[in-house]
Amino acid sequence: MSRTIAILTGGGDCPGLNAVIRAVVRSAVLRHGWRVIGIEDGFDGLVGTPRVRELDLAAVRGILPRGGTILGTSNRGNPLAYPVQTAEGVALVDVSAQVVANFRASGADALIAVGGDGTLKIARRLQDLGMPMVGVPKTIDNDLRGTDVTFGYHTAVGIVTEALDRLHTTAESHHRVMIVEVMGRDAGWIALEAGLAGSADVILIPEIPFDLEAVCHAISARRQHGSRFSIVVVAEGAHPRGGGKVVQATAADNLGVERLGGVGALVSRAIGERLAVETRGVVLGHVQRGGSPVPFDRILGTRFGVRATELVARGKYGRMVALRGRSVIDVEISAAVDALNRVEADGELVRTAEALGICVGR
Repeated sequence: MSRTIAILTGGGDCPGLNAVIRAVVRSAVLRHGWRVIGIEDGFDGLVGTPRVRELDLAAVRGILPRGGTILGTSNRGNPLAYPVQTAEGVALVDVSAQVVANFRASGADALIAVGGDGTLKIARRLQDLGMPMVGVPKTIDNDLRGTDVTFGYHTAVGIVTEALDRLHTTAESHHRVMIVEVMGRDAGWIALEAGLAGSADVILIPEIPFDLEAVCHAISARRQHGSRFSIVVVAEGAHPRGGGKVVQATAADNLGVERLGGVGALVSRAIGERLAVETRGVVLGHVQRGGSPVPFDRILGTRFGVRATELVARGKYGRMVALRGRSVIDVEISAAVDALNRVEADGELVRTAEALGICVGR
């Protein structure tokens, strides 16, 4: 059957997105003889005048090692709560009917939505409204349920680990405490695994509210034993015991998207004041998202793209591709978005860190 399928990438950018796009296009064209179109800038590309482009084999040539996404993306284009300027200010309006109409007008038979928690929640709702949908899980935070791991995560962990390796030498040379703030809104996977790989001395994650006294005690103990420097890794969503997350902009002030940031500075000030030691803060920020994906993420993205195309061929909509063990399977989209995949506070990874003498803030 001759078909046209559409693909979009939503939410934050992520290494491996282009691998998915390439795999969808090549498998759709070469195996099935289908036409593929790309929706630009996530679901935002189906609001107002549609932004759609042809994706043939030439369009995806050479993109496998490239970071980012050739289709563009947006984490503010939620059609269920779309920001519209009114006389009273910005209002969040449901424009999902417009998105469905524009999708149908594009001539596409199905849509492959590549994204994280927010994108897949939108996909599930649009599936309910009649858009044949297949989901592909994407996030460097690795916080989606239903899959063992998401592509982009391994690249981000590698980038943070390399940064920690480099910070060790300057911290040791100047006898400083280096506080490194990394991404991870509600899940501490990047901080924990990169901290383990990069030999951090303190790792603070959202799942374990931290006690600043415990952190300072760990750093003091290192100094007493002759280690005049320390490396502290802090996930952006980590927060002190009894306190809330440190927020740069609330959802109300930032078009419905809460922007975290600043917990590293908070921890840096507290350590400096309590221990009278020199501290330096480093915020890795979006450098964790950029650059070429590592081989694992290129391969996983490719496998996800091929499997997503197979689901369209079989008419299995409302499903999401996922990695279980060594196999790529498919699950209900709801399996990924009904709850987050978070670090177990007393799980094996945390116990491993503590057995090595790493302070986790408790």
